[in-house]
Amino acid sequence: MLLRPELDSQSETPLYRQLSGQIRSMIESGVLRDGEKLPATRELAGQLGLNRTTVSAAYELLENEGFLQGHVGRGSFVCARRSGAAGLRWEEVLEPGGAPPAPEGRDGEISFSNSRPSELLFPLDEFRATCREVIDGEEAQAILQLGSPAGYGPLRSYLMDRAREEGAARGGDDILVTSGVQQAFDLIQRILTAGGETILLEDPVYSGLRNAFHRAGARLVGIPVQAGGVDLAALDRALQRERPRLLVLTPNYQNPTGLTLSLEARKVIVGMAAQSGTIIVENDIYGELGYEGEPLPTLKELDANGDVVLLRSFSKLAFPGLRVGWIVAPRALVSRLVEAKQYSDIHTDQLAQAVLLRFARSGRLEAHRGRVRATGRERLHAAIGACERYLPEGTRFTRPRGGMNLWVRLPEPLDASELLPRAQREGVSYLPGRHFAVSRVDAGSLRLSFAHLPPEKIRTGIAILGRVFQDEWARLRDSPGISAAPALV
Repeated sequence: MLLRPELDSQSETPLYRQLSGQIRSMIESGVLRDGEKLPATRELAGQLGLNRTTVSAAYELLENEGFLQGHVGRGSFVCARRSGAAGLRWEEVLEPGGAPPAPEGRDGEISFSNSRPSELLFPLDEFRATCREVIDGEEAQAILQLGSPAGYGPLRSYLMDRAREEGAARGGDDILVTSGVQQAFDLIQRILTAGGETILLEDPVYSGLRNAFHRAGARLVGIPVQAGGVDLAALDRALQRERPRLLVLTPNYQNPTGLTLSLEARKVIVGMAAQSGTIIVENDIYGELGYEGEPLPTLKELDANGDVVLLRSFSKLAFPGLRVGWIVAPRALVSRLVEAKQYSDIHTDQLAQAVLLRFARSGRLEAHRGRVRATGRERLHAAIGACERYLPEGTRFTRPRGGMNLWVRLPEPLDASELLPRAQREGVSYLPGRHFAVSRVDAGSLRLSFAHLPPEKIRTGIAILGRVFQDEWARLRDSPGISAAPALV
């Protein structure tokens, strides 16, 4: 089968979406018949002059929509049942989404795909005791009633007091409790980027953050992330050239790279953003997960004008299923965000807020934080040590001092998306770098999320990945035209 779709590299629609749309049209029109085998991703990429990851993303989207069915070892086949189905054609009714969802780990796998705490570390006895204390308390009836869209009052007071103590809140600031930081991104895009404004993002960046602003129709510009965090020279050029509405940064243990901005870089960024009139949105979701060294001040603390919007959450430290985060920002902005939240879900679950407040005030959260940091340090060292020992010569990877993730760059021309199915057959999964791309896809990159895995599984999983990568690297290295690999850093 020779496919000849017409793709426009200058279009704002991503190439993988153009390709998936045209293949979908061929299936619906009968040009591609039910059961017909499509070309392998490598073959089609060669025919069209595309990167293989672009074709893989198009096939993945079509499979999610039910137009293709993939069979391991056999290929991808047309599944045209939808073309004759009764009822609405939902794919035509709905606007295209921003990106295909990231794949989840399969049962029995050692999965490095999910950036989350280990449920085995949850202090369930302390949590049960906390829940009983809240439910047996005098405020139980009020907590179970509808509350303020801004959040549970006692929790807001507690969070504001903490923010003021560390210098992250000023007299003109207020707090809004959200259903996790993901809802904070959504509310901010509704209020600040509803007109298609330009937003600067780290590149690579957490896909949930990127997709929240992409959905709003914002123009996203990626700023490369280097060894010291976001590239300051590239950021300065973009601020001057683009005059963006927002600059969204994760200064501490950035997802997916694990990198942290230095104090000097933070000061420079705050100054550059103030000069250009750009609002900084600081995602500090990993700030509590420092395993080594002293914590650095937030961008919010360093901003003399108090205009930085600070986002935080309990989710990475304790009980992500409770979905409680918060925004610290100027009162005028919080007022508008509260209005948007009321339209969205009225308010975040008050029982979850009250339980987390009691968990914090009782001292149980601080004790849990100590255990999480000790365990995280052990798992981080296991991940870095395994990367040093098992990954192929020429592999580069970050060496974070906290957080949940590290970033791996395989020696060229290894392709992380292409190697993923092979790794999954060996019982290990990860997320290729394409899931985190903003302006540029780095085919050889991948994220390893280690915080939810015990050290022995981390070492076993990375050893398996090392073998998979090494076998392919050895095969390619012996082929003509492959240059020597750079040194390990």
